[in-house]
Amino acid sequence: MRLLIDFFPIALFFLAYQWQGIYAATAVLMAATVVQMGLIYAIDRRLQAVQKITLLLVLVFGALTLLLHDDRFIKWKPTVLYGAIALALAAALWGWKKNVLQLLLGSQLRLPTRVWSRLTQAWIGYCLFMAALNAYVAAFYSTDAWVDFKLWGYIFPVLFLVGQGFYVARHLKDDTP
Repeated sequence: MRLLIDFFPIALFFLAYQWQGIYAATAVLMAATVVQMGLIYAIDRRLQAVQKITLLLVLVFGALTLLLHDDRFIKWKPTVLYGAIALALAAALWGWKKNVLQLLLGSQLRLPTRVWSRLTQAWIGYCLFMAALNAYVAAFYSTDAWVDFKLWGYIFPVLFLVGQGFYVARHLKDDTP
């Protein structure tokens, strides 16, 4: 169920794009993201910071896209989001000596401190890679190519999360006697 909630805005975006183009797809994405966050809030009784930032960016960049009739804004939204996540993780880890991933997931996963640090560094690198990749595709390719990239580009987070899973599994502490 949660997986459906997570992916339905982007699925609706792709469908709307195929039928009506980027501006209709942008409006659909904005509405679907508001509904998505409402559902998440109804289930969890809270929104995480990244969810709030995502909602804000979708609404701001979507509104700019529609008001100015310029698709560059919605195409740059993922770059800004990934860049903001990388910056926040890096500032917390290296500036304030706080590991955000450990703070968020430490109660669910018992891992050594060095593993948490490596995971956070991997997330920083991944987010920077995705920000740069989206920026490149948004800047140098057509909107059709960018939308195709958004669809088929979902292989990157899947591969990254599977790799993270294998890495974490090697370091999980077993509590059984």
